[in-house]
Amino acid sequence: MRYFLELAYRGTRYHGWQRQPNGLSVQEVLETALSTVLREPVAIVGSGRTDTGVHAGQQFAHFETDRPLPTALLRSLNSLIPGDIAIYDCFPVQAEDHARFTATFRYYQYQLISRRDPFRDGLAYVFTLPLDIPAMNAAAERLLHHCDFESFSKVKTDVKTFNCQIDMAYWEQTDGQTLTFHVRADRFLRGMVRAIVGTLLDVGQGRLSVPEFEQIIDARDRKRAGRSAPAAGLSLVEVGYPTSLFSKR
Repeated sequence: MRYFLELAYRGTRYHGWQRQPNGLSVQEVLETALSTVLREPVAIVGSGRTDTGVHAGQQFAHFETDRPLPTALLRSLNSLIPGDIAIYDCFPVQAEDHARFTATFRYYQYQLISRRDPFRDGLAYVFTLPLDIPAMNAAAERLLHHCDFESFSKVKTDVKTFNCQIDMAYWEQTDGQTLTFHVRADRFLRGMVRAIVGTLLDVGQGRLSVPEFEQIIDARDRKRAGRSAPAAGLSLVEVGYPTSLFSKR
């Protein structure tokens, strides 16, 4: 039987989602807890691979087991994992439902704050320089007119295509100290959002014009884009699926 997990995590002390040979990952923590509770080896597949230090307000993963699930599964799992990870739900799905490939979109937010805040340390990027937000939004809007984002992908990656369909990209001043970048797409490349944010910050500081930003997209060359913004400000906030997937929830 295949099951979906819904969870969230603060990624500060993890080497990303995916299991690593030389660092603790979110996947490793969850697989260890599931294997302990179900008393059998359990492998999980996530909806996406967040990088080292990146957070998730909503993440999904699937696993398979023929054992009946304990009534207190969520309580048992949450008692075994650290406090910076939380499992919210576990529900059965069809055998063909896949946490990664069935997902229809991923929605990320990147947060900048204009002054240090001890209550948001590790959750936002402190950026104190003035920014031209209208110019950044004009450049972000150009993302919706392109599909090849090789310029914003990590160089060494095993993807077969750099095509992504972005349907939302804009900056929002959410309060006096916070500037949030919203971006949603059917898929994202490794390091893509952080590279886009870093390049848009160059636009905001007047180092790049909007036409030059679009030329970077067309170049399909990571060397042309700006530096990646720090991981701390990035969060996966929503993963979308067809409504039919939740029919047994």
